[in-house]
Amino acid sequence: MTDNPKTQLIAALAADLESETRELRSVLDGLREADWDAATPAVGWSVRDQVTHLAYFDDAATLSLRDPEEFRRQVAAELEADGTRFPDAVAERNGHLPGAECLSWFSRSRDALLAAYLAADPGTRLPWYGPDMGIPSSATARLMETWAHGQDVRDALGIAPAVSPRLRHIADLGVRTRGFSFQVRGLAVPDEPVFVELVAPGGETWTWGPPDAASHVSGDALDFCLVVTQRRNVADTGLRADGDAARRWIEVAQAFAGTPTDNRPAGLFAQTGSA
Repeated sequence: MTDNPKTQLIAALAADLESETRELRSVLDGLREADWDAATPAVGWSVRDQVTHLAYFDDAATLSLRDPEEFRRQVAAELEADGTRFPDAVAERNGHLPGAECLSWFSRSRDALLAAYLAADPGTRLPWYGPDMGIPSSATARLMETWAHGQDVRDALGIAPAVSPRLRHIADLGVRTRGFSFQVRGLAVPDEPVFVELVAPGGETWTWGPPDAASHVSGDALDFCLVVTQRRNVADTGLRADGDAARRWIEVAQAFAGTPTDNRPAGLFAQTGSA
């Protein structure tokens, strides 16, 4: 293996993304056709819609790597045709697909994206629906999206959340998008730092920020990931947000690109996590 640190990082992230993909496929492989129609917590979206969403945006990420100008042209056309609701339009266009075809599309698209990550110059910058990003950030975002949309599928089918050390990637992205969560809503980013202390799946502690910060977020890593991906309202978790900066952040936390999205209402789910 090359000794280029960025190449090694991309290879490790691609391996984790492949593992997260297998985790979701283990749920999808045995579904009956009726299961693909099951409603998920995302209003109006079925299991089918969640999977075709992942496949579509995998294709978009591969295109952004291989032909950035064509990617930009397609994004402009999507926004002109459907505005900010184009993810819903993607779901509507593919709502007729049989489950087996959805799964096949997702598998092909994910394999192509993983190959594109590994074949690209490690210094490549990709255009995206938000700011441009490097390959490590893109791979982390796709892992987060896989886990988050996979969580919607699991919720629809009554399956427990997927918990693994890969949650660290999602938690780290959730921390790094703190400023974005305010900016995308046209809000000023609080100057005050926030200390984040999470209990990892293996029992160790993950931390970010200065320990002496007046505001801090603490609890179970699963809870934090569910909140920053907007799969749970913080009230339905054991996550603690102490201090004004922490509480204001958790109210708007959004680890994914695109337009601001409202958090899910409290009371939809039993409390998760252990903190």
